[in-house]
Amino acid sequence: MKQRLEWWKVLAILLLYYTVVAGFLLPVPRLPILNESIRLFYFHFPLWCTMLLLFVISLWSSIGFLRSNRIELDDRAALSATVGILFGLLGLATGMLWGKATWGTFWTSDPKLNNTAISLLIYAAYFVLRSSLQDETQRGRLSAVYNIFAFSVMIPLIFILPRMTDSLHPGNGGNPGFSIFDTSHNMKFVIYTAIIAFCLTGWWITTLLIKVKAHERRVEEV
Repeated sequence: MKQRLEWWKVLAILLLYYTVVAGFLLPVPRLPILNESIRLFYFHFPLWCTMLLLFVISLWSSIGFLRSNRIELDDRAALSATVGILFGLLGLATGMLWGKATWGTFWTSDPKLNNTAISLLIYAAYFVLRSSLQDETQRGRLSAVYNIFAFSVMIPLIFILPRMTDSLHPGNGGNPGFSIFDTSHNMKFVIYTAIIAFCLTGWWITTLLIKVKAHERRVEEV
């Protein structure tokens, strides 16, 4: 049977194409130090938004598994977290490139940078836990509990604690946010488009992995 390309996948492709073209070609505010490196914001921030969305989906799936013991929910939780970490690492990489251009170094002692790295390591331990357990039900329940813990720790590490201390990141520690950089709102439109594009793309990748996992389970049953 021939499968049609769903409308939201077509939308993801179009928005992703627009994001890449606009991100590199549209004019940006000429600001001291930042200069052309501000274009990285078109990718850096949407990547983090996608990571957060996928971690929320993973969290919700883990809660669903604890309530129902449906193994497909455990699969969705693990695969969502996998793709979430991928987007998190891409966000970290673009942030390091941006940091080199604006701060003169790939890494600083900035609390948001360090807390983000800690959060990703906590999520990496989620997969170490899963790989150490053989029984599917036990693995699902223990990793679901850990997943809830990981998300609960990530929120204050990334979104609360950096705002309580001095930070180089805009919007934290008294450092003004990026709204001051865009009086024409051109950047905001591209950023909002990029957020939707990357979130749809992240979910698309996740659904593909879920289908592959479901197929593997059917083969094992046969």
